[in-house]
Amino acid sequence: MSALSQRPQQSVVGLPLPHESAALHVTGQALYTDDLVMRTRDVLHAFPVQSPHAHARILSLKVKPAYDVPGVVRVLTGEDVPGVNDAGVKHDEPLFPDEVMFHGHAICWVLAETLEAARLGAAAVEVEYEPLPSLVTVREAIAAGNFQGTGRHLESGDVEAALAAAPHVFSGEFEFAGQEHFYLETNAALALVDEGGQIFVQSSTQHPSETQEIVAHVLGVASHAVTVQCLRMGGGFGGKEMQPHGFAAIAALGATLTGRPVRLRLNRTQDVTMTGKRHGFHSEWRAGFDDDGHLVALDATLTADGGWSLDLSEPVLARAMCHIDNAYWIPNVRVDGRIAKTNKTSQTAFRGFGGPQGMLVVEDLLGRCAPLLGYDAMELRRRNLYQPQHSTPYGQPVRHADRLEACWSEVLGTGGIERRKAEIDAFNVSHPDTKRAIAMTPVKFGISFNLTAFNQAGALVHVYKDGSVLINHGGTEMGQGLHTKMLQVAATCLGVPLSRVRLAPTRTDKVPNTSATAASSGADLNGAAIKNACEQIRERLEQVAAAKLGINPKDVRFVDGAVRGLTFDSETLSWDEVVLAAYFQRVQLWAAGFYRTEGLHWDANAMRGEPFKYFAYGVAAAEVEVDGFSGAYRLRQVDIVHDVGDSLSPLVDLGQIEGGFVQGAGWLTLEDLRWDESDGPHRGRLATQAASTYKLPSFSEMPEVFNVRLLEKAHEDGAVYGSKAVGEPPLMLAFSVREALRQAAAAFGPAGTSVELPSPATPEAVYWALDRARSTSHSGSDSRSHSREFVGPEGR
Repeated sequence: MSALSQRPQQSVVGLPLPHESAALHVTGQALYTDDLVMRTRDVLHAFPVQSPHAHARILSLKVKPAYDVPGVVRVLTGEDVPGVNDAGVKHDEPLFPDEVMFHGHAICWVLAETLEAARLGAAAVEVEYEPLPSLVTVREAIAAGNFQGTGRHLESGDVEAALAAAPHVFSGEFEFAGQEHFYLETNAALALVDEGGQIFVQSSTQHPSETQEIVAHVLGVASHAVTVQCLRMGGGFGGKEMQPHGFAAIAALGATLTGRPVRLRLNRTQDVTMTGKRHGFHSEWRAGFDDDGHLVALDATLTADGGWSLDLSEPVLARAMCHIDNAYWIPNVRVDGRIAKTNKTSQTAFRGFGGPQGMLVVEDLLGRCAPLLGYDAMELRRRNLYQPQHSTPYGQPVRHADRLEACWSEVLGTGGIERRKAEIDAFNVSHPDTKRAIAMTPVKFGISFNLTAFNQAGALVHVYKDGSVLINHGGTEMGQGLHTKMLQVAATCLGVPLSRVRLAPTRTDKVPNTSATAASSGADLNGAAIKNACEQIRERLEQVAAAKLGINPKDVRFVDGAVRGLTFDSETLSWDEVVLAAYFQRVQLWAAGFYRTEGLHWDANAMRGEPFKYFAYGVAAAEVEVDGFSGAYRLRQVDIVHDVGDSLSPLVDLGQIEGGFVQGAGWLTLEDLRWDESDGPHRGRLATQAASTYKLPSFSEMPEVFNVRLLEKAHEDGAVYGSKAVGEPPLMLAFSVREALRQAAAAFGPAGTSVELPSPATPEAVYWALDRARSTSHSGSDSRSHSREFVGPEGR
């Protein structure tokens, strides 16, 4: 067992503690970025001027009318930028554009004494446009050959030979939608400049260091002149990894030019129409199976809808390609990936970061092919699961693959799946207008950033003379419980009660050059860095305590605020005593910790290597009931077993699994982004701009029975205290809901009906799917003849 993963017998990690800010959240006392405005004097408010065109050239921009509005102080335009007029890491996102690239694109920003004055000032700005041709859908971009970034190719084995030899070959096309983050707190920033010209930006950002970098280059200053702090976020889900940088830069630019604090907070409509979303994808595939139902070959082309700029589309595409296998061994794989450029918001990170999109392709493929092969979908999936000797298409051994089978078997047993399947069959026979179905799907998700350099973290731990402890780390808190886990890690490593440890807000002047809190790596990276810092302090204190106790430093133990030797009759000192003694002996009581994930290597061009520290596993079973008259459905029961290693904080992890699953179910079944694809004056406008038109999961969509279990005996060697990441993998457990809906729709037709189901599988989509299945039953024809996209068996 590695030193990093070794856990003391008495520890604070592993205890089911509530979120460290839970009481503040529910009482409304928790402060977010925009709450700080009330504590800041003379704040100016920023409001954007947004484009009414999906694509247009700006012919003239007249800002003078805005100054006629009482309260307007300044209008920010490209001429005001002292540094680089760009808010993207790829330098393809002008902060003040000459050419608008999507409906809602911000052209300039008005600063005023009140938000209402800023809004009226923005309305007064006069802009003359020259409309240009636009591409709104990914299919339009594919047809036009309009791509951006670098395409990728992943290949292993001999795909053509395997397809030629396979007795069953199918092909298909599948396009599926993106997802709006819809975090509770919209993007917000508050910037001010002190007397020395130091710029301080409070930002709701998952990546303070990159926000700092973008603000610095927009202002034309060095990074040391900019400090970014993130107190906490009201949700992020990846949407605040890249998107906040430009908003922080606008606030900082305004504060620099006016000498007054500037607040920028998007309202909901602005946030939805201006910021990126999960990438929608278009896929084409061919798949070969042997006579035993084993998937022997897969040939696929994935096209990500990147929107108007690159943002994170390249790594999102790469992860989608690396996860197209999901939890299944496919000996021969060829995947080509490309990024379409469309006149929509620049799509960005979203929980799972491309992994869900890649995995959805193979889950859809298996769901469609199972009845055509004569297999129960559950059985087809199980017989294709990775085994311990297998490697991924990109060459990484699948360690602990046996945990897939362990999760599967536990769900089967504890969920009573076989008994319930028989009950469902009986129910369906006696209910011609209502059908039920149960589906099981697995998850194998790689943990680490695809870009190896991002797999590092720092921490700063202070122990004060009175024995209290303050920790700083580079991770940000967006409600996921990272700070809770970090407090537990520090308390465990130092051997002090949790009450003795406090956590400071994330700031770039405390821990520099941090990676985004993303890729489910927040606890792994920052926890290891905190542990490293605490170990340095503890080793120094061991020397002090050993001298006082007259024992070897290696025999000193710190447990719950007491310091003693190994023997039962050892004298006991208090933590506070040892700390104070160390101070008077001039022993350093603070430490900077650092961690880099070892064992990673990745060739992005060849798409080969071992980019992930480990894989997280899980299995979910979902039971649904579908109404044959409307397509409406109920999620009756969900059973999940998920691998989080030795949990750092079980209550937090259970919450993340439940929340991730529900968010995944929302993406797959409810959340339907709609852009105006017409040639009318509103072409490219996002029609689903609010909760009134964009349906989010609510209490009515929660499963009536929701059972979640953590896989036991799942220690992960080489990770902090034996734990595993939990943020993203559970989202993909929701594939089980969509597959259950597919099977319920098929139950309206004859046995062996293959159902094509859109994503999201809204009640409307489910109705048309079951209607096709039902009409197949009435006509007696083969279900494949009714499929628009599914080509079916190829010449065999």
